[in-house]
Amino acid sequence: MTTVVVPVRYPLTRHSRATLRAAIDLAEERDAGLTILHVDLYQNDNRVTWSDLKHAVERSFGQLDNARYVVRRSFLVEETILDEVAAEDADVVVIGSAQASRWRRALRSLLGEPDIEAYLREQLDCELVTAAV
Repeated sequence: MTTVVVPVRYPLTRHSRATLRAAIDLAEERDAGLTILHVDLYQNDNRVTWSDLKHAVERSFGQLDNARYVVRRSFLVEETILDEVAAEDADVVVIGSAQASRWRRALRSLLGEPDIEAYLREQLDCELVTAAV
C-alpha cells in the first residue's frame, strides 16, 4: 500500500489545514494510507498526544479511515520528519509551501543557496509534494 506522510503543526494552523487537505485528497486519489505527523518540541513542553492531534484533525475534516496519527517529541523538527518518513518507508511526503520556505531558510543559513526540493528529494528518497497554502 502507498503511504503518504504529512507533517503538521498543533494546534492546526490555517496553513496546516491547507496542507492536510492536499494530503487527504492525494491519499484518497491514490488509495493510500495517510500518516499525520506532529513534532512536539521538547523545548516548548506542550505534551501533545496522538489523541489531541486526532481530535483536532477530525474536527476539521471528519473521521479519516485511512489515517494514522503520530506525535514525536524532539528538539529538531526536520530531522524527526526525515526519521519518520524513513521509518514509514513513505512513498509521498506532502509539505506546505510555508514549510518549504522554513526549510529553505534553515538550509540557506547552513549551505548558502540550496535547491530545497532537490535536497529533500535526495534525503527523503520518495516523491515530494509541496501544497500551495
